[in-house]
Amino acid sequence: MAPGALARLLRLAPTPRLARPFAAKARASRRPQEPELPSEDDNDFAGGEVAAPTEGIGRPLAEVLKELGKRVPDSLVKTRVEDNGFAIKYIPWHIVNKILNIHAPEWSGEVRSIVYSSDGKSVSVVYRVTLHGIDAEICREATGTASVDDTSYGDPVQKAEAMAFRRACARLGLGLHLYHEDMS
Repeated sequence: MAPGALARLLRLAPTPRLARPFAAKARASRRPQEPELPSEDDNDFAGGEVAAPTEGIGRPLAEVLKELGKRVPDSLVKTRVEDNGFAIKYIPWHIVNKILNIHAPEWSGEVRSIVYSSDGKSVSVVYRVTLHGIDAEICREATGTASVDDTSYGDPVQKAEAMAFRRACARLGLGLHLYHEDMS
């Protein structure tokens, strides 16, 4: 969602002035007040689809988990071919972040630790994702590891963090179907 789009989504009709007589205030409050939806230019997610409004953010945790457990559209899934020729499907971290922002806008995440291997050849990151519902909250942690020598797509700590973030989200159901496709 483009910067400011959330503000435009939640912007309501102007509040009536206090100097107006009571009857004018009552008439003004009866008008339907709908949020202004973003234009296609304001939204660069999923090929211009309109994002879900985030008013009434607080929802029961079960509803949030149900939404996150749905299959992610194939258009958002990327494929990377490893050195051994094995193809791996994944959802880029920024897409996972956008999906969380839409379906679980009150989520939080944190890097719990960064540890280099004793030989200094790899780095591992532990990441925690927390979902906050109106009735409960849930945390899931996962690790990601990257070779220190592999700098093809950013630095190793960033890669390990992105991997750990995606895996923690998968433990909450987001993109979990990608892990099961290899077994079928």
